[in-house]
Amino acid sequence: MTFKLAIADVPFGGGKGGIKIDPRKVSKAELERVTRRYTMELIKKGFIGAAVDCLGPDMGTNEQVMTWIKDTYQHVVGEKDINAEGCCTGKYIRHGGIAGRTESTGLGVYYAIRELLNTDTFYNKINVSKGIAGKTFVIQGFGNVGYWAAKFLEQDGGKITTIIERDASIHKAAGFDIEHAKSYLVEHGSFIGYGEADEINVTDPLEWMTKEADFLVPAATEKSIHKGNADKLRVKAIFEGANGPTTFAAEEILINKGVIVCPDLLVNGGGVTCSYFEWLKNIDHVSPGKMTKKFEENS
Repeated sequence: MTFKLAIADVPFGGGKGGIKIDPRKVSKAELERVTRRYTMELIKKGFIGAAVDCLGPDMGTNEQVMTWIKDTYQHVVGEKDINAEGCCTGKYIRHGGIAGRTESTGLGVYYAIRELLNTDTFYNKINVSKGIAGKTFVIQGFGNVGYWAAKFLEQDGGKITTIIERDASIHKAAGFDIEHAKSYLVEHGSFIGYGEADEINVTDPLEWMTKEADFLVPAATEKSIHKGNADKLRVKAIFEGANGPTTFAAEEILINKGVIVCPDLLVNGGGVTCSYFEWLKNIDHVSPGKMTKKFEENS
């Protein structure tokens, strides 16, 4: 994170912290209590604040969780800290959040892919034609990052042929309708039984990271590409949407195979960049862009 923020030229430090809990297995009320208690412990130790440590969203969090953090901090120290709203980012817009934060990491992944596939030294090296149109992608993880990256790639003419989730993977040679696939996943909580797929793998979903395609976008957990599967991957390049999805041993194998690994430090920097703008908005104490609101919404 520290290196990523330096590359993005964002003046944050890059600390990491979290709670060992599976948010899918607890009630919303329990998740709220855990989040607020975690925030209280950070406050007690002086580990949170707009000028101390601005928390950003990551795995297992959403706008609601980040808003609980802001709300707890504001309740406790809001009278003393004029910048209390800037203690974290990724909040609901009406609670000091910023439009576009939800899709920013996935959009950043798309921008990185678009720029690299329009750079001749890159696309010539891996022997593909210029641009995203017509290229095939394997997406591992269909959450915030994977879904938005897939959506923007599809809009630019890319084909998402394989989507890998924790309990089921789906494949369709002609490419998926991303919006349809996402709505099915939200409704059913799984891709099991998805009728639009040519094939479904429920025995070992991660095995389908080895499906043949032009590019692989790992957008789930770290170390998902390791020495056990790196040699079996059949792609020309990997764009890291997750943090640290490729182990050192795997990268050595991939380099020897001629597969380019585009690092997470660059590819998924869109999220922290957007968080920086949200933080600025909070500590500026202005309602930005009154005159340029329409332009900013479009951009």
